[in-house]
Amino acid sequence: MAEPVQLQRMEPAIDVSEVRFRYSASGPEVLHDVSLRVEQGEYVALIGQNGGGKTTLAKHFNGLLKPVAGVVRTMGVDTRGPSVAELARTVGYVYQNPDHQIFAQKVRTEVAFGPHNLKLPPEEAARRVDEALELVGLREYADEFAFSLGRGLRQKLAVASVLAMSPPVLVVDEPTTGLDLQGSRNILDLLGRWNADGRTIIVITHDLALVAERVPRTVVISGGRIIADGATSTVLSEADLLGKAFLRPPQVTRVAQRLQKFGIASDVMTVAQLRAQLRLALGE
Repeated sequence: MAEPVQLQRMEPAIDVSEVRFRYSASGPEVLHDVSLRVEQGEYVALIGQNGGGKTTLAKHFNGLLKPVAGVVRTMGVDTRGPSVAELARTVGYVYQNPDHQIFAQKVRTEVAFGPHNLKLPPEEAARRVDEALELVGLREYADEFAFSLGRGLRQKLAVASVLAMSPPVLVVDEPTTGLDLQGSRNILDLLGRWNADGRTIIVITHDLALVAERVPRTVVISGGRIIADGATSTVLSEADLLGKAFLRPPQVTRVAQRLQKFGIASDVMTVAQLRAQLRLALGE
């Protein structure tokens, strides 16, 4: 297991201030005066409909995109200054499709690219590669052809290639796309363990059920604006608010809200919570 990262608490992990963005000078504005603060060590979900701006916003965190107005600071550093390669030391970005990220033939070579690019001593680079492969459960696949792995394993490989650079902030775009329920849980278990070690995790996802189970804070983005930001149990129980982003509360939450007249809380997020509420209502 990786040693916990020692972080300074003076600066937020991500500090977005009144950011506006458009993809071309004459194109429409995609982000409108967005402000967001993510503290070091937080675990946050960005949710919203396709085209709402959540991935566009996230790509500002490591300098893949630069604001046309406003400022983005990562661990106190204005992202308009350093290169993307320099910012990759601080913010790791895992793309939605692992095949857009993986390029090396062998699994070990793929994971080793980042540490070598950071010009780490060979012994340190090898240690990080082995550790990252161990963390995601790919140690036995180290010498396999990367593109022969299944979708779930390629997703883990993409995560491992970022973990090997040991950034204090990790952005993961749709980590459960194309995975079955167990594969989704495995990825989120991994992210949870990394967050427990002190890293900041930002997940972009449509899977509200898994957000409800795992992620403490949720930010809703619609039309290039943040329309909600708060505790997941509060945000995901607000059907009218979510409707503005063309989303619905998780199914178990909707069931609980239909049962409010029987004393069931409206902000139930998981099946286990609903079961406990029902037992209480039935006097068991």
